[in-house]
Amino acid sequence: MNRATLSLAAAVTALAAVTGFAALTAPAADSGTAAAAKAPTRLPVERSSLLCPAPSNSEVAETVYTSFTPAGGARGAGTGEAGRAELKPSAATSDATTADPGKANTPKKAPAADKPVLTLTQPGRPVSAEADGGDAPALVGAASGRLAPGWTTQQTTKVPAGGGRGMLGVSCTAPDTDFWFPGASTVAQRADYVHLTNPDDTATVVDIELFGPGGALKSQVTDGVTVPARSDVPVLLSTLTADPAAEDVTVHVTTRSGRVGAVVRSADEKLGSDWLAASADPAGSLVLPGIPADATSVRLVAYAPGEDDAELSIRLAGPTGTITPAAAESLHVKSGMTAAVDLQDVTRGEAGSLLLTPLRKGRATPVVAALRVVRGKGDDQEVAFIPATGPVGERATVADNRAKGTTLSLTAPAEGAEVKVTASAGTEGGTPATTTYKIKSGTTLAVTPPVPAGLKGSYALTVETVSGGPVHAARTLAEPDDGLPMFTVQTLADDRGTVEVPVAGQDLSVLDD
Repeated sequence: MNRATLSLAAAVTALAAVTGFAALTAPAADSGTAAAAKAPTRLPVERSSLLCPAPSNSEVAETVYTSFTPAGGARGAGTGEAGRAELKPSAATSDATTADPGKANTPKKAPAADKPVLTLTQPGRPVSAEADGGDAPALVGAASGRLAPGWTTQQTTKVPAGGGRGMLGVSCTAPDTDFWFPGASTVAQRADYVHLTNPDDTATVVDIELFGPGGALKSQVTDGVTVPARSDVPVLLSTLTADPAAEDVTVHVTTRSGRVGAVVRSADEKLGSDWLAASADPAGSLVLPGIPADATSVRLVAYAPGEDDAELSIRLAGPTGTITPAAAESLHVKSGMTAAVDLQDVTRGEAGSLLLTPLRKGRATPVVAALRVVRGKGDDQEVAFIPATGPVGERATVADNRAKGTTLSLTAPAEGAEVKVTASAGTEGGTPATTTYKIKSGTTLAVTPPVPAGLKGSYALTVETVSGGPVHAARTLAEPDDGLPMFTVQTLADDRGTVEVPVAGQDLSVLDD
């Protein structure tokens, strides 16, 4: 019998750095008593994945991709390998106008999947690429080494005319198995597509459930939606059900096997278009940060996925404190149903964030939520969405900020906080700049963030919590076009650049006959 000894610490460290594995219980000693637990350490991730949906089907669309990893690596990171971060076209992009949700969809084009659209080789300096027209594919990306912790990519599309006009922004997402999208719709004037991007080499089947004000909408798709390997499938929500159209719909996306990226592209005939990103996981209290000061209409949509109804208190955290909106003090959300309320021009000229908490203490029913925000009036209106989001944690980043039209909103719902905001170098030049902000408890601080000296191109913003908190953040990017107040809002969440790794109390022995 041959005996080889494997260090548990080394094995767990490698696993955690690659997969995000966070905890492990060592085997009990021979005496039957549990081994004493040691405090875990944090190590930087070594691999990251991102997926960007096909940006538009408009021939006049102009898309910019911006990729970035913060300088200095994750907290506690060593030098590590240099690494590389690349975004490549998916092997196939299905035609949204002919997609059959119940079958493997036929691709409308087969782009050169092996040729990167965007390659990042250096932390601290963003890179960008452009794509025009309606044939730009979905992108599948991976980062390794020093470029993995905190890697982010922003996809910003401008459509100046047509049914999908607007400024559409989305932070490319990590693949997952479960997504909630409150705020979608199946009414005639809306064309809402859920984009499903499969990064893997095998097909996956996705289930899409729709919930309206009366509960679950009857599905016309019993076999799920097949998403071929390394492809993007957009599915028009209104084709999934024969029930009457609903203005407020919550979309639930789950995979039967494998994983996907999921995001909803919404186009309104009157209000323009933008991406609706997934809400934070169901929770009893939620924060929806970054409502612009000049919002003319704000609509809250919420859904309770559990067995209990939710009674939510609605509060607005503004620049000087927290108030109860005159339009609505609370919202009752029945179990399994979508509820909505118009908050009108709730900010009244001052930027703010919405805080949802249980109306009664001790009855924190988990919910998901999102805001539909409109700027402008009459024929000159534009729409964006703000999903509930988690705190920035240690660090969060958003890319593709411009010298003009960028607003950073910082909210401290429970306790005052101090954050450090770093503006990176520009994509074409510039020197990084750093500013520290203090946010009072129960307030939202909306600022024009620091801009790199000598900026050329666009830049990234990184928010780090110095003390206090939690802090929730969102970035608004505005770019007026011929009278239209085009804008998009992206929330910032903890970049999860590190994972907890347990310290081994013993070695494991692997026996080999």
